[in-house]
Amino acid sequence: MVPATGLGSDVSVKLLNTKKNNMKNWYEKLFENYSEQYDKEVFTKGTKGECDFIEKEINYNKTLNIVDIGCGTGRHAIELTLRGYHVTGIDLSENQLKKARQKAEQLGLKIDFIKMDAREISFKRKFDLALMICEGAFPLMETDEMNFQIIQGIANTLKPGSKLIMTTLNGLFPIYNSINEFHQQDNIDANGTATYLSDAFDLMTFRDYNATTFTDDEGVEHTIECNERYYIPPEISWLLKSAGFEKVEIFGARLGAFSRNDKLSIRDFEMLIVAGKQLQE
Repeated sequence: MVPATGLGSDVSVKLLNTKKNNMKNWYEKLFENYSEQYDKEVFTKGTKGECDFIEKEINYNKTLNIVDIGCGTGRHAIELTLRGYHVTGIDLSENQLKKARQKAEQLGLKIDFIKMDAREISFKRKFDLALMICEGAFPLMETDEMNFQIIQGIANTLKPGSKLIMTTLNGLFPIYNSINEFHQQDNIDANGTATYLSDAFDLMTFRDYNATTFTDDEGVEHTIECNERYYIPPEISWLLKSAGFEKVEIFGARLGAFSRNDKLSIRDFEMLIVAGKQLQE
């Protein structure tokens, strides 16, 4: 956390700002001024390989209308647009979207980047493919009900017979492995980006409570208390099928190398899900 300094009115202003910040959810705090730093994160380096998988899953059909949910700074949306696809990106963070728009403009690309809460997706049967990669929205919400709202919203925005490709945290991993040990390697490779310290993993709720320390784009260091929901495969299948998805396939998610050949295991921190929406509603 940034220590308060100064006297009198300066202290009052800082206390007021702290109070305002505390009213925000942790994922809002993290991404309100973290676009430049975000693009330096280790997990953002697999974009091209991940888009290779996405293209293969849709048989390279460039007529499809794609929505990237929790698009962040637009890495998948931009890469797919460069390859000739039509993509719309949505995200809750205006800071992340601003960066996405800047990157697209520099490349001469026209991409709709829209500020929208993933729990309140307003499109109806508009898209042929939905992407939600690297925990862009799900499963960061405060409750299971809110996380399900995202899944239901995605189902509503997809046309019958269309597809969802997403990744999420693998609930099998923390049962058999240390989340802190996993993040230690990330911290070694972080090179000044965010680091994580898990305080507790709750087996009753499958939520990891952790302290995330990061330096924002203005060079100010913050530590925020986060909690993320891990899901086990049967839960994901049930959630998706309850929302109207018919076929749900789950694989291990490898950074930059998504593949149907990778059977999900206890060693996979994330799982890759490919779900097909029902042909009839």
